[in-house]
Amino acid sequence: MAKNIGSSSSSSTSTLKELEIMYGGDSGWVEPRTLCHHLNKLCSHLSHIPIPSSPCTRCDHTSENWLCLCCKDVLCSRFVNKHMLEHYQESDHCLALSYSDLSVWCFSCDAYLDAQVILQLRPVYEIAYLLKFGEAPPLRTI
Repeated sequence: MAKNIGSSSSSSTSTLKELEIMYGGDSGWVEPRTLCHHLNKLCSHLSHIPIPSSPCTRCDHTSENWLCLCCKDVLCSRFVNKHMLEHYQESDHCLALSYSDLSVWCFSCDAYLDAQVILQLRPVYEIAYLLKFGEAPPLRTI
């Protein structure tokens, strides 16, 4: 039988549920990946990107948009008209940056990527942050 995490016994073990609570499993927290095997699909010239207020190129929607990091198209999210998802399905362009929260998603991995840790993504993250907030992103120690 598993003992409580706070037990003074040196041989205590935790149940899976206790570990999930301790590490945020019930909070909805998603741990982004620090490795992705699809980074070779990144556009080679991401130093010039559309501004975060750019509308979706298919429906002109102005919020919940994503930047395709393979071709630099701006397309709306799955919560609007799913144009970024359709773009991925049509083109296999799997890497996208959310202009809402500056997260990076890999459709092929089906996971968020840590744009501040993955060196190939850091420059486009920093440019998007600067365009969105008018200042450089805060330094993050890794």
